[in-house]
Amino acid sequence: MERPFESSLLRTIGVLVSAALLMFVISSPRAHADQIPAGWEASNMKPVGYTAMDGRGGAFKMAIRKINGRWYLYTGHLWHRGWSIVDVTDPANPEYVKFVPWPQDNTWTIQMELHDNLMVTALQRAQANGWGGDSSKPFDEGVVLWDISDPVNPKQISHWKTGSTGVHRLGYPGGMYVNLAANMPGFRGQILVFLDVSDPKNPKEAGRWWEYGQKEDEPAPPGPISFHGPAIIDGNTAYLGYSNEVAILDISDIAHPKTISELKMGPPFGGGIPVHDVMFIPDRKLLYAHSESTTGDNANVAPCSGPLFLSGLVDVKDPAKPRLISLFPLPVPLAGESYKDFCDKGGRFGPHNTNLEYHLPDVEKPGNLIYATYFNAGLRVFNIENPRVPTEAGWFVPPTPTQRQGPIPINTLVNQTEDVLVDTRGNIYITDKQWGVFVLRYTGKGQPRATAAD
Repeated sequence: MERPFESSLLRTIGVLVSAALLMFVISSPRAHADQIPAGWEASNMKPVGYTAMDGRGGAFKMAIRKINGRWYLYTGHLWHRGWSIVDVTDPANPEYVKFVPWPQDNTWTIQMELHDNLMVTALQRAQANGWGGDSSKPFDEGVVLWDISDPVNPKQISHWKTGSTGVHRLGYPGGMYVNLAANMPGFRGQILVFLDVSDPKNPKEAGRWWEYGQKEDEPAPPGPISFHGPAIIDGNTAYLGYSNEVAILDISDIAHPKTISELKMGPPFGGGIPVHDVMFIPDRKLLYAHSESTTGDNANVAPCSGPLFLSGLVDVKDPAKPRLISLFPLPVPLAGESYKDFCDKGGRFGPHNTNLEYHLPDVEKPGNLIYATYFNAGLRVFNIENPRVPTEAGWFVPPTPTQRQGPIPINTLVNQTEDVLVDTRGNIYITDKQWGVFVLRYTGKGQPRATAAD
Protein backbone atom coordinates (compact mmCIF):
# COMPACT_ATOMS: atom_id res chain seq x y z
CA MET A 1 0.00 0.00 0.00
CA GLU A 2 1.29 3.44 -0.86
CA ARG A 3 2.16 5.47 2.23
CA PRO A 4 0.67 8.97 2.79
CA PHE A 5 2.74 11.81 1.35
CA GLU A 6 4.80 9.33 -0.75
CA SER A 7 4.74 11.64 -3.74
CA SER A 8 6.06 14.58 -1.73
CA LEU A 9 8.65 12.66 0.27
CA LEU A 10 12.02 14.39 0.52
CA ARG A 11 15.16 12.54 1.46
CA THR A 12 18.81 13.53 1.48
CA ILE A 13 21.33 10.95 0.30
CA GLY A 14 24.91 10.83 -0.95
CA VAL A 15 26.45 13.00 -3.61
CA LEU A 16 23.29 14.87 -4.61
CA VAL A 17 22.92 16.35 -1.15
CA SER A 18 26.60 17.20 -0.86
CA ALA A 19 26.48 18.98 -4.21
CA ALA A 20 23.34 20.89 -3.27
CA LEU A 21 24.90 22.00 0.00
CA LEU A 22 28.04 23.11 -1.80
CA MET A 23 26.00 25.25 -4.19
CA PHE A 24 24.13 26.71 -1.21
CA VAL A 25 27.37 27.75 0.47
CA ILE A 26 28.84 29.20 -2.75
CA SER A 27 25.74 31.28 -3.44
CA SER A 28 25.24 32.37 0.18
CA PRO A 29 25.92 36.01 0.88
CA ARG A 30 27.45 35.04 4.24
CA ALA A 31 30.45 32.76 3.95
CA HIS A 32 30.22 31.85 7.63
CA ALA A 33 26.72 30.35 7.36
CA ASP A 34 26.59 26.79 8.71
CA GLN A 35 25.76 24.05 6.25
CA ILE A 36 22.57 22.06 6.76
CA PRO A 37 23.77 18.64 7.97
CA ALA A 38 23.19 15.89 5.43
CA GLY A 39 21.12 12.79 6.15
CA TRP A 40 17.80 14.28 7.20
CA GLU A 41 14.49 12.75 6.15
CA ALA A 42 11.23 14.59 5.58
CA SER A 43 7.73 14.57 4.19
CA ASN A 44 6.03 17.84 3.23
CA MET A 45 8.88 19.63 4.97
CA LYS A 46 12.23 21.03 3.92
CA PRO A 47 15.18 22.58 5.76
CA VAL A 48 16.08 26.11 4.70
CA GLY A 49 18.79 26.97 7.22
CA TYR A 50 20.87 25.72 10.14
CA THR A 51 23.08 27.08 12.90
CA ALA A 52 25.51 24.99 14.91
CA MET A 53 25.15 27.60 17.68
CA ASP A 54 28.87 28.33 17.70
CA GLY A 55 29.49 24.76 18.83
CA ARG A 56 26.86 24.84 21.59
CA GLY A 57 24.62 21.99 20.51
CA GLY A 58 21.74 21.03 22.74
CA ALA A 59 19.80 24.30 22.63
CA PHE A 60 16.42 23.87 24.27
CA LYS A 61 13.51 26.27 24.86
CA MET A 62 13.05 29.08 22.29
CA ALA A 63 11.36 32.46 21.95
CA ILE A 64 11.52 35.03 19.15
CA ARG A 65 10.97 38.76 18.63
CA LYS A 66 11.17 41.20 15.75
CA ILE A 67 12.66 44.57 16.64
CA ASN A 68 14.02 47.36 14.46
CA GLY A 69 13.51 45.25 11.35
CA ARG A 70 15.53 42.28 12.61
CA TRP A 71 14.40 38.90 13.96
CA TYR A 72 16.12 37.49 17.06
CA LEU A 73 15.79 33.91 18.31
CA TYR A 74 16.58 33.34 22.00
CA THR A 75 17.34 29.86 23.32
CA GLY A 76 18.12 28.07 26.55
CA HIS A 77 20.75 25.31 26.71
CA LEU A 78 20.97 21.78 28.09
CA TRP A 79 24.73 21.20 28.09
CA HIS A 80 25.94 24.79 28.58
CA ARG A 81 25.18 27.25 31.36
CA GLY A 82 23.54 30.24 29.75
CA TRP A 83 21.40 31.43 26.85
CA SER A 84 22.05 32.18 23.17
CA ILE A 85 20.87 34.86 20.75
CA VAL A 86 20.67 34.13 17.00
CA ASP A 87 19.81 36.64 14.28
CA VAL A 88 17.33 34.84 12.00
CA THR A 89 16.38 37.81 9.84
CA ASP A 90 17.56 35.72 6.90
CA PRO A 91 16.28 32.24 7.83
CA ALA A 92 18.57 30.62 5.26
CA ASN A 93 21.58 32.16 6.98
CA PRO A 94 21.04 32.21 10.75
CA GLU A 95 23.76 34.32 12.33
CA TYR A 96 24.91 33.38 15.82
CA VAL A 97 25.18 36.63 17.77
CA LYS A 98 26.00 35.99 21.39
CA PHE A 99 26.13 33.57 24.30
CA VAL A 100 24.97 35.01 27.63
CA PRO A 101 26.73 32.87 30.26
CA TRP A 102 25.50 32.03 33.75
CA PRO A 103 28.43 31.67 36.18
CA GLN A 104 27.20 28.88 38.47
CA ASP A 105 27.85 25.37 37.24
CA ASN A 106 25.54 22.46 38.19
CA THR A 107 22.59 24.64 37.14
CA TRP A 108 20.07 24.08 34.36
CA THR A 109 19.46 27.09 32.10
CA ILE A 110 17.12 25.29 29.72
CA GLN A 111 14.03 27.50 29.97
CA MET A 112 13.36 31.12 29.07
CA GLU A 113 10.42 33.34 28.14
CA LEU A 114 10.06 36.90 26.96
CA HIS A 115 7.49 39.54 26.19
CA ASP A 116 8.21 43.07 24.99
CA ASN A 117 11.45 44.16 26.70
CA LEU A 118 11.34 41.69 29.59
CA MET A 119 12.98 38.26 29.43
CA VAL A 120 12.62 35.75 32.25
CA THR A 121 14.97 32.78 32.50
CA ALA A 122 14.66 29.75 34.79
CA LEU A 123 17.37 28.33 37.01
CA GLN A 124 17.18 24.83 38.49
CA ARG A 125 19.57 22.33 40.00
CA ALA A 126 20.93 20.27 37.11
CA GLN A 127 19.58 16.76 36.94
CA ALA A 128 21.89 13.95 38.04
CA ASN A 129 21.62 10.27 37.01
CA GLY A 130 23.63 10.61 33.82
CA TRP A 131 22.56 14.15 32.88
CA GLY A 132 25.72 15.82 34.20
CA GLY A 133 24.32 17.27 37.43
CA ASP A 134 25.50 16.50 40.95
CA SER A 135 22.98 16.73 43.80
CA SER A 136 25.80 17.24 46.34
CA LYS A 137 27.30 20.33 44.67
CA PRO A 138 26.26 24.01 44.79
CA PHE A 139 23.75 25.30 42.24
CA ASP A 140 21.69 28.39 41.45
CA GLU A 141 17.89 28.41 41.41
CA GLY A 142 14.85 30.59 40.79
CA VAL A 143 14.27 33.01 37.93
CA VAL A 144 16.33 35.87 36.53
CA LEU A 145 14.67 38.94 35.00
CA TRP A 146 16.43 40.71 32.14
CA ASP A 147 15.99 43.99 30.27
CA ILE A 148 16.20 43.20 26.53
CA SER A 149 15.39 46.66 25.20
CA ASP A 150 18.79 46.24 23.57
CA PRO A 151 17.98 42.85 22.00
CA VAL A 152 21.56 41.58 21.78
CA ASN A 153 22.78 42.86 25.15
CA PRO A 154 20.48 41.61 27.92
CA LYS A 155 20.96 43.36 31.26
CA GLN A 156 20.12 41.55 34.47
CA ILE A 157 17.45 43.32 36.54
CA SER A 158 16.83 40.93 39.43
CA HIS A 159 17.04 37.34 40.68
CA TRP A 160 14.09 35.81 42.54
CA LYS A 161 14.66 32.54 44.44
CA THR A 162 12.33 29.74 45.49
CA GLY A 163 14.37 28.66 48.51
CA SER A 164 14.39 25.12 47.12
CA THR A 165 15.81 23.52 43.95
CA GLY A 166 14.45 26.10 41.54
CA VAL A 167 12.11 26.53 38.60
CA HIS A 168 11.70 23.97 35.84
CA ARG A 169 9.50 25.84 33.40
CA LEU A 170 7.73 29.18 33.15
CA GLY A 171 5.17 31.04 31.11
CA TYR A 172 4.96 34.78 30.50
CA PRO A 173 2.19 36.04 28.22
CA GLY A 174 2.98 39.65 29.15
CA GLY A 175 1.49 41.87 31.80
CA MET A 176 1.91 41.52 35.56
CA TYR A 177 2.35 37.80 36.10
CA VAL A 178 4.83 35.09 35.22
CA ASN A 179 3.68 31.57 36.05
CA LEU A 180 6.24 29.10 37.34
CA ALA A 181 6.56 25.35 37.76
CA ALA A 182 8.50 25.79 40.97
CA ASN A 183 9.96 23.60 43.67
CA MET A 184 8.97 25.34 46.89
CA PRO A 185 9.90 24.63 50.53
CA GLY A 186 7.39 22.36 52.22
CA PHE A 187 6.05 20.80 49.02
CA ARG A 188 6.50 17.54 47.13
CA GLY A 189 7.24 18.09 43.43
CA GLN A 190 6.70 21.31 41.52
CA ILE A 191 3.68 23.52 42.13
CA LEU A 192 2.13 26.45 40.26
CA VAL A 193 3.39 29.83 41.48
CA PHE A 194 2.34 33.20 40.09
CA LEU A 195 5.10 35.83 40.25
CA ASP A 196 4.22 39.53 40.12
CA VAL A 197 6.77 41.22 37.83
CA SER A 198 5.06 44.60 37.54
CA ASP A 199 8.16 45.95 39.27
CA PRO A 200 10.89 43.86 37.63
CA LYS A 201 13.45 45.00 40.19
CA ASN A 202 11.34 43.53 42.99
CA PRO A 203 9.40 40.47 41.81
CA LYS A 204 7.18 38.91 44.43
CA GLU A 205 4.89 35.92 44.78
CA ALA A 206 1.25 36.70 44.01
CA GLY A 207 -0.41 33.30 44.39
CA ARG A 208 0.03 29.55 44.24
CA TRP A 209 -1.93 26.35 43.56
CA TRP A 210 -1.12 22.71 44.13
CA GLU A 211 -2.68 19.28 44.07
CA TYR A 212 -3.81 17.84 47.37
CA GLY A 213 -1.04 15.61 48.67
CA GLN A 214 1.82 17.84 47.52
CA LYS A 215 2.01 19.83 50.76
CA GLU A 216 4.20 17.97 53.19
CA ASP A 217 1.61 18.13 55.99
CA GLU A 218 -0.97 16.48 53.69
CA PRO A 219 -1.15 12.69 53.27
CA ALA A 220 1.35 11.63 50.62
CA PRO A 221 -0.24 10.60 47.32
CA PRO A 222 0.19 7.03 46.03
CA GLY A 223 2.44 8.26 43.22
CA PRO A 224 4.46 11.38 42.32
CA ILE A 225 2.48 14.55 41.58
CA SER A 226 4.13 17.55 39.99
CA PHE A 227 3.30 20.54 37.82
CA HIS A 228 5.38 20.52 34.65
CA GLY A 229 4.19 23.82 33.23
CA PRO A 230 3.66 26.28 31.86
CA ALA A 231 0.12 27.43 32.62
CA ILE A 232 -1.67 28.63 29.50
CA ILE A 233 -3.66 31.75 30.34
CA ASP A 234 -6.88 32.81 28.63
CA GLY A 235 -8.44 35.74 30.46
CA ASN A 236 -9.34 34.51 33.95
CA THR A 237 -8.85 30.85 33.04
CA ALA A 238 -5.63 28.86 33.33
CA TYR A 239 -5.08 25.52 31.59
CA LEU A 240 -2.46 23.23 33.11
CA GLY A 241 -0.76 19.99 32.25
CA TYR A 242 -0.34 18.76 35.82
CA SER A 243 1.52 15.48 36.08
CA ASN A 244 -1.28 12.94 35.56
CA GLU A 245 -4.13 15.27 34.63
CA VAL A 246 -5.40 18.28 32.74
CA ALA A 247 -6.41 20.93 35.28
CA ILE A 248 -8.51 24.04 34.57
CA LEU A 249 -8.43 26.91 37.08
CA ASP A 250 -10.31 30.13 37.73
CA ILE A 251 -7.64 32.78 38.36
CA SER A 252 -9.89 35.82 38.65
CA ASP A 253 -8.41 36.09 42.16
CA ILE A 254 -4.76 35.46 41.39
CA ALA A 255 -3.92 35.06 45.08
CA HIS A 256 -6.41 32.21 45.44
CA PRO A 257 -6.78 30.17 42.23
CA LYS A 258 -9.80 27.88 42.28
CA THR A 259 -10.25 24.51 40.58
CA ILE A 260 -12.85 24.43 37.80
CA SER A 261 -12.20 20.84 36.73
CA GLU A 262 -9.62 18.07 36.54
CA LEU A 263 -9.45 15.41 33.83
CA LYS A 264 -7.39 12.44 34.97
CA MET A 265 -5.09 11.02 32.27
CA GLY A 266 -2.67 8.84 34.15
CA PRO A 267 -3.57 6.04 34.27
CA PRO A 268 -4.21 4.83 31.63
CA PHE A 269 -1.70 7.08 29.84
CA GLY A 270 1.91 7.02 30.98
CA GLY A 271 5.13 7.87 29.25
CA GLY A 272 6.89 9.16 32.37
CA ILE A 273 4.90 12.40 32.57
CA PRO A 274 1.31 11.57 31.54
CA VAL A 275 0.43 15.25 30.94
CA HIS A 276 3.50 17.33 30.10
CA ASP A 277 1.64 20.44 28.97
CA VAL A 278 -1.40 21.67 27.06
CA MET A 279 -1.90 24.08 24.16
CA PHE A 280 -5.15 26.03 24.07
CA ILE A 281 -6.77 26.60 20.65
CA PRO A 282 -9.09 29.53 21.41
CA ASP A 283 -11.40 29.61 18.38
CA ARG A 284 -12.05 25.86 18.64
CA LYS A 285 -12.16 25.63 22.45
CA LEU A 286 -9.76 22.70 22.28
CA LEU A 287 -6.64 21.68 24.15
CA TYR A 288 -3.82 19.72 22.57
CA ALA A 289 -2.67 17.66 25.56
CA HIS A 290 0.34 15.37 25.53
CA SER A 291 2.75 13.35 27.62
CA GLU A 292 6.51 13.43 27.81
CA SER A 293 8.07 10.04 27.29
CA THR A 294 10.96 9.63 29.72
CA THR A 295 12.10 6.12 28.83
CA GLY A 296 15.00 5.34 26.51
CA ASP A 297 17.77 7.52 27.93
CA ASN A 298 19.77 4.45 29.02
CA ALA A 299 19.80 0.69 28.63
CA ASN A 300 18.13 0.09 31.99
CA VAL A 301 14.76 1.48 30.86
CA ALA A 302 13.84 0.57 27.29
CA PRO A 303 11.88 2.99 25.08
CA CYS A 304 8.11 2.45 25.14
CA SER A 305 8.41 0.18 28.19
CA GLY A 306 5.60 2.00 29.98
CA PRO A 307 1.96 2.69 29.07
CA LEU A 308 1.01 4.47 25.86
CA PHE A 309 1.82 8.18 25.92
CA LEU A 310 -0.92 10.75 25.47
CA SER A 311 -1.16 12.86 22.32
CA GLY A 312 -4.69 14.04 21.67
CA LEU A 313 -7.38 16.70 21.76
CA VAL A 314 -9.55 17.67 24.72
CA ASP A 315 -12.83 19.52 24.21
CA VAL A 316 -13.12 22.37 26.76
CA LYS A 317 -16.23 24.15 25.47
CA ASP A 318 -17.59 23.50 28.93
CA PRO A 319 -14.55 24.07 31.19
CA ALA A 320 -16.28 22.21 34.00
CA LYS A 321 -16.56 19.09 31.85
CA PRO A 322 -13.42 18.60 29.70
CA ARG A 323 -13.44 15.45 27.58
CA LEU A 324 -10.89 13.62 25.44
CA ILE A 325 -12.25 13.44 21.88
CA SER A 326 -9.39 12.04 19.78
CA LEU A 327 -5.86 10.64 19.75
CA PHE A 328 -3.14 11.50 17.25
CA PRO A 329 -1.75 8.71 15.05
CA LEU A 330 1.57 7.15 16.07
CA PRO A 331 4.50 8.26 13.87
CA VAL A 332 5.85 5.48 11.67
CA PRO A 333 9.39 5.26 10.24
CA LEU A 334 10.13 5.03 6.53
CA ALA A 335 10.05 1.61 4.93
CA GLY A 336 13.53 0.16 4.70
CA GLU A 337 14.86 1.56 7.97
CA SER A 338 16.85 -0.74 10.23
CA TYR A 339 14.13 -0.42 12.90
CA LYS A 340 10.49 -1.43 12.44
CA ASP A 341 9.16 1.34 14.67
CA PHE A 342 10.60 4.29 16.57
CA CYS A 343 10.59 2.32 19.83
CA ASP A 344 13.42 0.26 18.34
CA LYS A 345 15.48 3.22 17.07
CA GLY A 346 17.10 4.07 20.41
CA GLY A 347 16.78 7.07 22.69
CA ARG A 348 13.40 8.45 23.67
CA PHE A 349 10.33 8.22 21.47
CA GLY A 350 7.13 10.15 22.05
CA PRO A 351 5.78 13.71 22.21
CA HIS A 352 7.57 16.42 24.14
CA ASN A 353 6.88 20.04 23.11
CA THR A 354 4.69 22.09 20.80
CA ASN A 355 4.48 25.67 19.51
CA LEU A 356 3.40 27.25 22.81
CA GLU A 357 4.80 30.77 22.36
CA TYR A 358 1.79 32.00 20.40
CA HIS A 359 1.21 34.77 22.94
CA LEU A 360 4.16 36.48 21.23
CA PRO A 361 3.21 38.80 18.35
CA ASP A 362 5.82 37.19 16.09
CA VAL A 363 4.73 33.56 16.62
CA GLU A 364 2.12 31.75 14.51
CA LYS A 365 -1.25 31.44 16.23
CA PRO A 366 -2.94 28.04 16.67
CA GLY A 367 -4.95 26.83 13.69
CA ASN A 368 -5.46 23.55 11.90
CA LEU A 369 -1.82 22.50 12.19
CA ILE A 370 -0.26 21.15 15.37
CA TYR A 371 3.56 21.07 15.49
CA ALA A 372 4.90 18.51 17.98
CA THR A 373 8.43 17.29 18.69
CA TYR A 374 8.72 13.52 19.14
CA PHE A 375 12.34 12.97 20.25
CA ASN A 376 13.84 10.34 17.90
CA ALA A 377 10.92 10.77 15.45
CA GLY A 378 11.84 14.44 14.97
CA LEU A 379 9.15 17.04 14.32
CA ARG A 380 5.64 15.86 13.40
CA VAL A 381 2.91 18.07 11.95
CA PHE A 382 -0.72 17.05 12.46
CA ASN A 383 -3.82 18.43 10.74
CA ILE A 384 -6.82 18.86 13.05
CA GLU A 385 -9.27 20.35 10.54
CA ASN A 386 -11.51 17.52 11.69
CA PRO A 387 -10.64 17.40 15.40
CA ARG A 388 -12.17 13.94 15.80
CA VAL A 389 -9.86 12.49 13.14
CA PRO A 390 -6.39 14.11 13.37
CA THR A 391 -4.05 13.13 10.54
CA GLU A 392 -0.30 13.37 10.12
CA ALA A 393 0.44 16.04 7.52
CA GLY A 394 4.23 16.15 7.47
CA TRP A 395 7.40 15.45 9.38
CA PHE A 396 11.13 16.15 9.61
CA VAL A 397 13.72 13.87 11.23
CA PRO A 398 17.24 15.29 11.73
CA PRO A 399 20.15 13.09 10.69
CA THR A 400 21.91 10.73 13.04
CA PRO A 401 24.39 12.86 15.03
CA THR A 402 28.02 12.54 14.01
CA GLN A 403 29.41 13.60 17.38
CA ARG A 404 28.11 13.66 20.91
CA GLN A 405 27.16 17.04 22.41
CA GLY A 406 25.77 15.81 25.72
CA PRO A 407 25.54 12.58 27.75
CA ILE A 408 21.87 11.78 26.99
CA PRO A 409 20.93 9.35 25.50
CA ILE A 410 23.65 7.38 27.25
CA ASN A 411 23.99 4.48 24.82
CA THR A 412 22.66 4.81 21.27
CA LEU A 413 23.56 8.16 19.71
CA VAL A 414 20.41 9.28 17.89
CA ASN A 415 18.64 12.56 17.30
CA GLN A 416 16.42 13.74 20.17
CA THR A 417 14.32 16.65 18.91
CA GLU A 418 13.23 18.84 21.83
CA ASP A 419 11.40 22.10 21.12
CA VAL A 420 9.60 23.80 18.21
CA LEU A 421 8.68 27.39 17.45
CA VAL A 422 6.94 28.77 14.34
CA ASP A 423 7.23 32.45 13.42
CA THR A 424 4.68 34.54 11.54
CA ARG A 425 6.75 34.29 8.34
CA GLY A 426 6.20 30.51 8.24
CA ASN A 427 9.67 29.54 9.47
CA ILE A 428 9.79 26.55 11.83
CA TYR A 429 12.67 26.25 14.31
CA ILE A 430 13.56 23.03 16.11
CA THR A 431 16.18 22.22 18.72
CA ASP A 432 17.79 18.85 19.41
CA LYS A 433 19.91 17.39 22.23
CA GLN A 434 22.78 16.63 19.83
CA TRP A 435 22.37 19.26 17.10
CA GLY A 436 22.07 23.02 16.71
CA VAL A 437 18.91 24.74 15.44
CA PHE A 438 17.27 23.69 12.16
CA VAL A 439 15.08 26.19 10.27
CA LEU A 440 12.33 24.42 8.30
CA ARG A 441 9.39 25.15 6.02
CA TYR A 442 6.19 23.14 5.86
CA THR A 443 5.11 22.52 2.25
CA GLY A 444 2.02 20.37 2.68
CA LYS A 445 -1.72 20.85 2.73
CA GLY A 446 -3.16 23.59 4.92
CA GLN A 447 0.00 25.67 4.99
CA PRO A 448 -0.97 28.83 6.91
CA ARG A 449 -0.67 32.21 5.23
CA ALA A 450 2.32 34.18 6.48
CA THR A 451 1.23 37.24 8.45
CA ALA A 452 4.62 38.95 8.49
CA ALA A 453 6.91 39.96 5.66
CA ASP A 454 10.39 38.47 5.48
